[in-house]
Amino acid sequence: MKAFTQLRSTAAPLMDKGKLMVNVDTDMIIPKQFLKTTERDGLSVGLFHELKTLADGSPNPDFVLNKPHYQNAGVLIAGENFGCGSSREHAPWALLDQGITCVIAPSFADIFYNNCGKNGILAIALPIEICEALAAQAGGSNSVFEIDLETRTVTTPDDAEHAFEFDEGRREKLLNGLDDIALSLQAEDAISAYEMQRKLATPWLESA
Repeated sequence: MKAFTQLRSTAAPLMDKGKLMVNVDTDMIIPKQFLKTTERDGLSVGLFHELKTLADGSPNPDFVLNKPHYQNAGVLIAGENFGCGSSREHAPWALLDQGITCVIAPSFADIFYNNCGKNGILAIALPIEICEALAAQAGGSNSVFEIDLETRTVTTPDDAEHAFEFDEGRREKLLNGLDDIALSLQAEDAISAYEMQRKLATPWLESA
């Protein structure tokens, strides 16, 4: 897993009729027809497919990630309850394949939030009024934000700084690029020593 320390990138506001989109579920993030693979590459083609594609299959010019200004956005700003619905790890995979490594919203569905941390995406929860202010700035000509996980701050294009809370255990894993397996392997020597001790103490278990 790639470590997340700081990010300086364009932020894309996910809006509907001038408001941040709420209750964006995992099927909207990546529809079920794109879940036929366990490969992580190429999933961006399905990211927000119903939003970014018109009925005739052509790109929707009004969708934010189709606009040239936001095509390389590394930050997504959304409304409440982002990532709700079914559990599918393809949702953070698709965001990563698009180049989005940070999502800012007032709240997240628990499973999606956990999946983000396990895949190297920083999910930041900020009050709705701050998210709305960030989205308004992201909609301007200068939409480059700075995200710093070490200091737990979001800095806007006008240099306003917003602090966010983040669990220390999750923070350390992201800062060091450790998924659950890599975290366990940090104790590899202790695990090996225990296994050797068990073989000596209970050799009959090894013959089964």
